[in-house]
Amino acid sequence: MDEQKEPGCPCEEGKVPDRNGNCVMPEVTFPAFIMSLNTSVLYHLGEIADPVTGKSQIDYGLARHGIDTLTLLQEKTKGNLTSDEEGMLKGILYDVKMRFVNSVKK
Repeated sequence: MDEQKEPGCPCEEGKVPDRNGNCVMPEVTFPAFIMSLNTSVLYHLGEIADPVTGKSQIDYGLARHGIDTLTLLQEKTKGNLTSDEEGMLKGILYDVKMRFVNSVKK
């Protein structure tokens, strides 16, 4: 599927037009799934503000859960990922773990 939301897209939030112009959910890919989990961890570390309130909140328990989920995926998919997917997951895990440690130290 060739799905990329562009400015002025008639689709509701979270959906993109498909080749026929129908508004659909974006294609599920491993990188998109990993990026979604990364975004969740960053949100729970207070690095991404709530889109409704504009305020940041920290929840270390949920951030840790997201990191643990990414770690589990890394372990369970070992040997089954492309080199790009493996590198992306490794880099994201390193980044969120460092952000977690730095946030806790504050």
